[in-house]
Amino acid sequence: MLHGSGSSLQGFEQVAARLSRSFTVICPDLPGFGLTGPRPDRDYRVPTYAVAVTRFMQALELPACTLVGNSLGGNIAWNMALDFPERLNALVLINATGYPGKSLPCALRLARVPVLRALLRIWLPSSATARSLRSAVGPSSTIIDSAMISRVHGLMSLPGNRSAFVDVANTDQKDRSAQIPHITTPTLVLRSAAVHEQHFTQDITGSVERVHSEAGHLLPEEDPAWVSDAIEAFLCSGAHRNQAQGYPR
Repeated sequence: MLHGSGSSLQGFEQVAARLSRSFTVICPDLPGFGLTGPRPDRDYRVPTYAVAVTRFMQALELPACTLVGNSLGGNIAWNMALDFPERLNALVLINATGYPGKSLPCALRLARVPVLRALLRIWLPSSATARSLRSAVGPSSTIIDSAMISRVHGLMSLPGNRSAFVDVANTDQKDRSAQIPHITTPTLVLRSAAVHEQHFTQDITGSVERVHSEAGHLLPEEDPAWVSDAIEAFLCSGAHRNQAQGYPR
């Protein structure tokens, strides 16, 4: 399970706990975030992340897996489906990024402002973390509490993580969206209704989509039961195997 930008493996904690009843679940902190910390070369291109995840799988002697990605993690996941399809049994994209028309989260937009990005490298008040989190969830969400703010702010404040976030936000990512129709990995798309300009279901032949009516960008934390139930149903129903055999959606 691959988390999004500004997040950590804790973003999938509740989903992982539910799915671990039936599956082996692995949640890394991606380079630049959480306890993994920044890359010395400051290379945060999505294909570089895909190579890093592949090497992580090699280190674990894991030949293939179902790859689940939220936001940036979803972008990395579908890039892996293009570059290393033999590593994936199935693909789950949760509010994934990668289309040029998809709006960026508030925190990423702010980190691209020249004056603010210089400031963010050295200082980030917890109030700014709280505002960023609240902007990333649905209007009726109640998950943004003091414990969550403290956790996210604390991890972002670890040495090098703020600068890494700024570097991620300001990395020019190559537009590979035209290649998405080449993905052959069986795919489940989980999307919040408020998240627009996401065309994975249209572009990936045989993909299955489920839409959450109320959640925002942080869908795995806003409704972990809905997310985990959708993933388990997809994997256990054989829908992903049917896709692999070329059945129509």
